[in-house]
Amino acid sequence: MDFKSYIMDEAAVNRALARISHEITEKNPDADELCLVGIVRRGAPLADILASKLSELGVKTKTGYIDITLYRDDLSKDLPQPVINKTDIPFDINGKTVIMADDVIYTGRTARAAMEAIMAAGRPAKIQFAALVDRGHRELPIVADYVGKNVPTSKSEVIVFKIPPYDDETSVSIYQL
Repeated sequence: MDFKSYIMDEAAVNRALARISHEITEKNPDADELCLVGIVRRGAPLADILASKLSELGVKTKTGYIDITLYRDDLSKDLPQPVINKTDIPFDINGKTVIMADDVIYTGRTARAAMEAIMAAGRPAKIQFAALVDRGHRELPIVADYVGKNVPTSKSEVIVFKIPPYDDETSVSIYQL
């Protein structure tokens, strides 16, 4: 992959997440019923940041993490077995508004798998979706409720979100395959 350009630096990511947190509070006046579920890997730290920003606004949320590996539709007997990460939702999601958090929405397949995994854990009143970047190219009819930045891309481009603890910086970049 060849680096093309930065899309968002750390300050821009923080501004986008602050805006998303305000939008969440506006759309969900019954804040006692909110919980965030970060899609493992890079959606997990986003859920933590959103929870922190919501707390600054006086909204307390519960935060959990979900591994969608077993719910993916691209698993095959011919491929190596996937690495299963830990799912950790230490609260009851029944009757709650669950906000899934992920870094990039692309085809919609990850969001579909996350919804299935959440439904396997309980029956929320609502599921909403927050994505830092929407790059288009949907294969499924899924739309994020909260988007930090829309970035039209070609299919030969890749959006890379970097964030600690996985990386040494917080940024969003675009690369050419």
